[in-house]
Amino acid sequence: MPAVVLASGSPQRREILAKLGLEFEVLVPGVEELDSGDPEFLVIENARRKARAIDRPPGALVIACDTDVVLDGEVLGKPTDAADARRYLDRMSGRGHTVMSGLVVLDEDGEERSGLERSEVVFKKIPEAEKQRYVDFGEWEGRSGGYAIQTLGSTLVERLEGSVSNVVGLPVGLLAQLAPVLFERR
Repeated sequence: MPAVVLASGSPQRREILAKLGLEFEVLVPGVEELDSGDPEFLVIENARRKARAIDRPPGALVIACDTDVVLDGEVLGKPTDAADARRYLDRMSGRGHTVMSGLVVLDEDGEERSGLERSEVVFKKIPEAEKQRYVDFGEWEGRSGGYAIQTLGSTLVERLEGSVSNVVGLPVGLLAQLAPVLFERR
């Protein structure tokens, strides 16, 4: 099993890899992410930039991911403040959106494999008081689309089709396809 590096500062991604029983090092890439253009291209290109931006230890397998919420063909990104988070909730209330993740794996030889995961999420019609409570709770901070499905944000969701781990921030099924060595018996 090669050494594994997670090229991400995301605590959700760290938690998922830890729950999978993987030993890994975290290196946070200092990279400017693209924020406009075709959503499929953006998430894969941002993941690629993260993977290539770190100082990869020789022979290490690198995992990099970028996740965004797409509504009406537009990447929402992370809200800039509470008012922006409220606008996101207003727009998504009673509607569906797509959570897209681009995943890039650099194997031990630096060869790149990449893929795209999509999950469809439908929010219930959110009452005004509940929107304000969610914004006041602060969970929207630093979250693409302004919510986190694994905690209080789960109360906003009417239904989800696809990978839950993708919505949290790291599509495990896609990771298993791109880096099967990680899931071999140790």
